[in-house]
Amino acid sequence: MAKSLYQTLEVSENASMEEIKKSYRKLARKYHPDINKEAGAEEKFKEITAAYEILSDPQKKAQYDQFGDGMFGGQNFSDFARGAGGGMNLDDILSQIFGNGGGFSSRSTGGGFGFGGFGNGFGGGFGTPNLDIQDAITIPFLIAILGGKYHYSKNGGFDIKIPAGIQDGETIRLKGKGYSQGGLSGDLLLKVRVASSDEYTREGNDLIKTIDISLKLALFGGSIEVETPHKNVTLKIPQGVKNGQKFRLKELGAINRKNATKGDLYLKANVILPSIDTLSQELKDLLQKEL
Repeated sequence: MAKSLYQTLEVSENASMEEIKKSYRKLARKYHPDINKEAGAEEKFKEITAAYEILSDPQKKAQYDQFGDGMFGGQNFSDFARGAGGGMNLDDILSQIFGNGGGFSSRSTGGGFGFGGFGNGFGGGFGTPNLDIQDAITIPFLIAILGGKYHYSKNGGFDIKIPAGIQDGETIRLKGKGYSQGGLSGDLLLKVRVASSDEYTREGNDLIKTIDISLKLALFGGSIEVETPHKNVTLKIPQGVKNGQKFRLKELGAINRKNATKGDLYLKANVILPSIDTLSQELKDLLQKEL
C-alpha cells in the first residue's frame, strides 16, 4: 500500500522519529518561503510541513501506517494537497480525516510561517472529506473458487463474505466500514489478491490440474479417483493416453459472477515412467526387443 508521506519527507517507512524530525528540519530550511524564492517552493514547504504534522504525532502516524494513502482517497499526498481546498483549507480537511484531538492549526514552524495558512492556493472542488478506506487482502485460492468467509483483522476484526468466482484484482466494497465524520460514514474498499495454488491454475473461469497416471494405466486404460474443488470424480482413462493429454470435466471450474455460468476443469495427464531398476530382466529384454 503506497505511503507517500514518507516520500514527501524523503525518509524510509521504517525511519525513526529522530530521522523524521531531522529530515523535516533539513527540507523545511531548504523550501522555506523566506529563504527559497523559486516557483513551487512555498507549496513544497506546505506539503513538507503537513507531512511532518502527521508523522510526528504517534496517533496520526499509527493511523497512516495502517491505511496509507487510502486516507487520501488513494492519491499521492502531493496530489491530494494540491487538489484540496474549495470551501475548506487543508488544516480542516486533515483534521476531519485524522480527528480533531491533536489539531492541525497554526503550529509554528519557524520564520513565522504557520500551518494554519494551508488554505491559500489550493484550488479544486473538494467539498466533503473522503471517508473511504482502501486496503488489500489475500485470500486462499479455493475460497476464490468456492466462496466463503475471510476474517479481516483490522478495525476490530470481522468476517467478510467472499463471493464464489471472485478473480484476482477485483475490489469488494463494504458499505459503512470506512471512517465516520459528522454523521457520515465512508466505505471500506478491499482489493482482492488470490493466493496461488500448488494444485490448480486458473485461466478465466477454467481450471487446470495435473494428475499423475502410471504407465500401466496410460497403456491399458482404467479409472482413477480425482479430487476436484467441487466433488470427487471417477475419471475413465482410455488406452494409449499420451503425456500432457487433457481430459475435460464440464462445469467443474469457477463460476462466472456476471452470467452465473461455470467454467470447466481440465485434467492434464502426467504419465509416470517406472524406474528401469524395478523391472525384471525378462521384461527389460522384452521391451528392448518389442519397442
